[in-house]
Amino acid sequence: MSRQDITNWTATDSAMVEDAIRRGATRRDMLRMFLAGGVGIAAGGLLFDNASSALAATPKKGGHFKAAGWSSSTSDTLDPAKASLSTDYVRCCSLYNRLTFLSDGGKLNMELADSIDSSDAKVWTVKLKSGVTFHDGKSLTSSDVVFSLKRHLDKETGSKVNAIAKQMEEIKAVDPLTVQITLAAPNADLPTILAMHHFMIVQDGTTDFSKGIGTGAFKLESFEPGVRSLMKRNENYFKPGGAHVDSFEYFAISDEMARVNAVISGDIHLGASVKPQSMRLLETATGVDLVKSTSGNYTNLNFRMDMEPGSKFDLIEGVKYLFDRALIQKSVMRGLAEIANDQPIPPMNAYHNNELKPRAFDPDKAKYHFEKAGLLGQKIPVVASDAATASVEMATVLQQAGSKIGMAFDIQRVPSDGYWSNYWLKSPVHFGNINPRPTPDILFSLLYTSNAPWNESQYKSAKFDAMLLEARGQLDEAKRKTIYGEMQGMIANEAGTVIPVYLSNVDAKQSKLKGLEPNPLGGQMGYAMAEYVWIDA
Repeated sequence: MSRQDITNWTATDSAMVEDAIRRGATRRDMLRMFLAGGVGIAAGGLLFDNASSALAATPKKGGHFKAAGWSSSTSDTLDPAKASLSTDYVRCCSLYNRLTFLSDGGKLNMELADSIDSSDAKVWTVKLKSGVTFHDGKSLTSSDVVFSLKRHLDKETGSKVNAIAKQMEEIKAVDPLTVQITLAAPNADLPTILAMHHFMIVQDGTTDFSKGIGTGAFKLESFEPGVRSLMKRNENYFKPGGAHVDSFEYFAISDEMARVNAVISGDIHLGASVKPQSMRLLETATGVDLVKSTSGNYTNLNFRMDMEPGSKFDLIEGVKYLFDRALIQKSVMRGLAEIANDQPIPPMNAYHNNELKPRAFDPDKAKYHFEKAGLLGQKIPVVASDAATASVEMATVLQQAGSKIGMAFDIQRVPSDGYWSNYWLKSPVHFGNINPRPTPDILFSLLYTSNAPWNESQYKSAKFDAMLLEARGQLDEAKRKTIYGEMQGMIANEAGTVIPVYLSNVDAKQSKLKGLEPNPLGGQMGYAMAEYVWIDA
């Protein structure tokens, strides 16, 4: 080989170097080969480093992927319409597919859909990919999509996105691979809405979801609600290459330290949503990495306004002034948070209202409102749990600040198991933990409209409901942003939800687990990690 410039190195030459590295060639071995071929040491070293990096970034097939979330329940489900916990989302993302999905940065991609188009944002035409099959061999057709979407409109289904799906006035099959969706009113966000976890496509006529039959990257081997799920790679997956790992096992380790230690010891490849208090231990551990993302997840304190004591709005207003947001950001979350202004649209969202300022920490104003409510000195029960990220710590910050002005908050710490079914949405004063959603329309529809399924504070406003419909059909982005900005102000000043900070999600993983990236739908790669990660054994 004659002496050559590194820029003339061909793909074939690079492949040869990568193959040699795979077979165990060291840096010294390769440099000898380069010198013999007339390539200088500096250029040879760069070629070796480039080949090594390329090899490390190349997904490897095989291995059993084990991951642990932080909460589970005996009500865990494989029915995507009923999914409500992150553990539900992880399983559904592994077994099923959506028409669209969101990648890092919020980019909209087609998944089961080949295209989704509309000329007026009201009537949408969905063209499906051909050649997609379910786990049992049945081909995907438009009837499956029609059935899946219509399920959300049936009250018997108990869909968590019924309020959002109601805008789909007509859903019909045009031909075996074409679906037409007609909305009650224009909504330019429909393709993004269809990327939500609940809108997974299931097989036409499905009533038994225990088998998890979908089109996804994995097939279900076993599922024990509240215990674990085991899946194996779908060898007939429609995406080129399919999943990288042979099998995937998912379960919950509710105890924070146990989950962290399981990652450090190598018992699991990934431990989801670790607390800031564990960061120092993880950062000093060998062979462990942290994946951080801030995509709009938050923990909030909810006062049901249809119950005592939340029916006295001055109590809610006082708490908003008594939360030391900077202290929560710096001490509780160790800097892994951004200060919030009591509404759910985060700063990274284009519709975030920057002019709506968070309430400053002001114990005197808080005391004024508590006195006005006639509650100063009375004991206020606050239900918290490790199931809602950092809620116990936030409650403690509130309790300590209250004790200095004669306001007593009684922290009632309850177990993670059963928290979401027994306390969330039910207790008069309790914490929630909301996963990121891609659009304001989705967040408002799920959490704040009068008929929202997860209306945590039972906020009711006919004006708010009407504004949501107006914004949904507004094709002028500037006007739409103005409407959403006003709605954020209404939530911050009228609803019984206190949102002190937006949380940064941190997943702990073994260094040999590759391919994990941030996603706008939350941690664990928007809960779709199993399809994309690989193990660098």
